[in-house]
Amino acid sequence: MTDTAESAPIAPPRRSLVQSLEVDLRLLGMIGAFVVLCVVFDVFTDGRFLTPRNIFNLTIQTVSVAIMATGMVFVIVTRNIDLSVGSLLATCSAIMAVTQTWVLPDLLGFGFGNPMTWIVTIVVGLVCGTAIGAFQGWLVGYLAIPAFIVTLGGLLVWRNVAWYITDGQTIGPLDDVFRMFGGITGTIGVDASWAMAAVASVAAVAILFMGRRAKIAHGFPVKPIWAELFMALVAIGAIFGFVAVLNAYEIPAAAVRRMFRARGEEVPDGFTAGYGLPISVLLLIGIAIAMTVVARRTRLGRYIFATGGNPDAAELSGINTRLLTVKVFALMGALCAISAVVASARLSFHSNDIGTLDELRVIAAAVIGGTALSGGVGTIYGAILGALIMQSLQSGMAMVGVDAPFQNIVVGTVLVVAVLIDIIYRRRMGMK
Repeated sequence: MTDTAESAPIAPPRRSLVQSLEVDLRLLGMIGAFVVLCVVFDVFTDGRFLTPRNIFNLTIQTVSVAIMATGMVFVIVTRNIDLSVGSLLATCSAIMAVTQTWVLPDLLGFGFGNPMTWIVTIVVGLVCGTAIGAFQGWLVGYLAIPAFIVTLGGLLVWRNVAWYITDGQTIGPLDDVFRMFGGITGTIGVDASWAMAAVASVAAVAILFMGRRAKIAHGFPVKPIWAELFMALVAIGAIFGFVAVLNAYEIPAAAVRRMFRARGEEVPDGFTAGYGLPISVLLLIGIAIAMTVVARRTRLGRYIFATGGNPDAAELSGINTRLLTVKVFALMGALCAISAVVASARLSFHSNDIGTLDELRVIAAAVIGGTALSGGVGTIYGAILGALIMQSLQSGMAMVGVDAPFQNIVVGTVLVVAVLIDIIYRRRMGMK
């Protein structure tokens, strides 16, 4: 007698919506927490938190910390830490401020308005930041001094080096083109922003379906086609929604009149103009894409995560972990220099307290974004979302009227709770 139960095909187990979409539960939780945070602050501020103006300001305030957080992911993944990023930002800012206001005009005759001023200034800042980062990486990698000690010393050294470079003075104003990297003085306008949204949407859809094709070609399981289409619609909606909010922030009427007056024209009746995407946000997006590609598609990225997962095995497999440490810290230094451009440009001058406590904000952003302090695990997009959550928390509390000391108490508590949640999540998932 034939056993029909054995010959009957086994039905595949039914998958939930989250399983079908293959969404990272940690990322989903972070997005949910961010949405709840925004809604709560919007209620307590009588609808002022989610206005286009505040969202615009929130994005440009997040950029400098988010840029450094992308580099901090690599540092923490390799089981190191960098406590000097805020001070290194200050040193790079001081060097660039002095370069464009004192050095270039005196030595090369490059005054403000010269098309080479901002280029030379940023190159000098990048070279200095990368060199300082590489030096700290050499101390950690080749002299085996713990990264905590090296960068703790760097926190004290570079903060005071910045003070001596400027003699403790506030340096400004800075070059007009240089200041365009700061935010409100450097935007691409409404039409160009819509064009960028369209290009980004096409790119996002292409990446999704190219990834699907690659999985099929290598015999890996893929999501249902409806799930791919749903994720594509979510991506397009998020991109156009973000751009629509920023485009809704209108340039004040007085500024519009000055713009037309400079061209010898009169403002047409009823004319309005929006700011559009800030150049600093586009810079962050570009860095995020580049760092994600490095993490996922390059040998350097594979070596970084392999070293963080098991340093001894990585070294035995032929990876030069000491040189890798130098490279990671050099990259961190370069990103500090870029953040210095954004931070000083947003302020329109260099000040002695620039970057103060940024090291804590950067580390908190990376950890809240899911980077494991034990090494080997971390994502670039998670760190950026962590930076946005941190900035939203501080901005929201400031708008509500919470005192600065209590703001720091809340931020510190959130950091500890985020690490606890991450530990619990990893234990349940069977991770380290």
